[in-house]
Amino acid sequence: MTAAARPEAAAEGEDLGRFRRRAREWIRASLPPADARPPAWGHGGLSEAEELADVEEDRRLQRLLFEAGFAGLCVPRRYGGQGLTPEHQRAFNEELRGHDYPRRLQSPTFSPCAPVLLEFGTEEQKRRHLPAMLRGEEIWMQFLSEPGGGSDVAGALTTAVRDGDQWVLNGSKIWTTGAWWSDWALCLARTNWDVPKHRGLTVFALPIRQPGIEVRRIEMLSGSKEFCQEFLTDVVVPDGDRVGAVDDGWTVGVRWMFHERMLLHSPFVTMPAGTTGEVLTSSATDVAKVAAHAGDMRALDLLGEARMLQLVRTALAQRVSEAIAAGTLSDQAAAMTRLFAGTSSSRLQGIAFELAGEAAAAWADDEVAVGEAAMGFLMRQASSIAGGTVEMARNVISERVLGMPRERAADRDVPFRDVPRGRGAGS
Repeated sequence: MTAAARPEAAAEGEDLGRFRRRAREWIRASLPPADARPPAWGHGGLSEAEELADVEEDRRLQRLLFEAGFAGLCVPRRYGGQGLTPEHQRAFNEELRGHDYPRRLQSPTFSPCAPVLLEFGTEEQKRRHLPAMLRGEEIWMQFLSEPGGGSDVAGALTTAVRDGDQWVLNGSKIWTTGAWWSDWALCLARTNWDVPKHRGLTVFALPIRQPGIEVRRIEMLSGSKEFCQEFLTDVVVPDGDRVGAVDDGWTVGVRWMFHERMLLHSPFVTMPAGTTGEVLTSSATDVAKVAAHAGDMRALDLLGEARMLQLVRTALAQRVSEAIAAGTLSDQAAAMTRLFAGTSSSRLQGIAFELAGEAAAAWADDEVAVGEAAMGFLMRQASSIAGGTVEMARNVISERVLGMPRERAADRDVPFRDVPRGRGAGS
């Protein structure tokens, strides 16, 4: 079905007020309530069959958005989107509060993968993949982090060797959330060992379910198995699936990481406004009620702190995104929102744990809020690691936003094959 043929499809340049009213009516008539399903990224509570069914529900909801003309509001019409403005997406997200939505497709499919393809993909790649994303047919992942690389993304050891009009990839990626049920991935690989590490990288798009790719799930402390490690063995990728120029993958990567940091305020993401901060604040409030602390002054102080963190997080992200759009801040300023999001999420989970008190050591089956607070506390540092560590965000802010002197690096301006590495890191 084409954009023009979809029922109630958005008119180009549609008035924001009319769009909001139309979106509100459609959302209320078409989407289930927000509590109709358990959280997408839980604590190991879903069986494999239940999670696969939940993924299919996300695909179904995405298809609903597409057929109603509400998918890809800021994606150009020629790629299946609506060609509207970030303000239209913001209005839709505000109206979406209290309703279910295709949660697993927002990150990383629509941010950072879709905007990376829009910026660096070929015309054929955009026409092939963006409409499929918008219809819920392709869920994308990031093959970025590596087992021995930590936050040093540019130190990738996964290799891509050219063989005529195709490439052969070998290596391993890790911490890919949901890779076992996803379709495609953006993969950063080493294509040149004779230049400094940032100048020898290339980005590829590849289907995950193909010969040579083995996906292993990783069980976390919480019991969740959402994270995966991928092993690539002689994976063949056509040169037509290369994204950006050969050996210029760091140019793509910088924008890739920008879009990842701006996830919650990306114009390509459909997500109820204020979702993450408000969920964590609401969790603290629920715990306070269960633990009978609702009238306690210490509990009120903690709840006030939680509310303050949520408000500052929202205001900061809005301010930074507007400044970047206006050109008064560089896109590297997105690291400020990443830093605050990571530290505030960890603190909010700590607040919920403090409110739970001794009940967080052992809770009854019906004390869901307390149980979530306990498991959230165990996993709280994940918010400071996933999506790029807060330490890396601090470096970006100091060096690229504030212009402070860069730290000394032994591998700067050194051919990557000459950089000392541990055993097993080959070239």
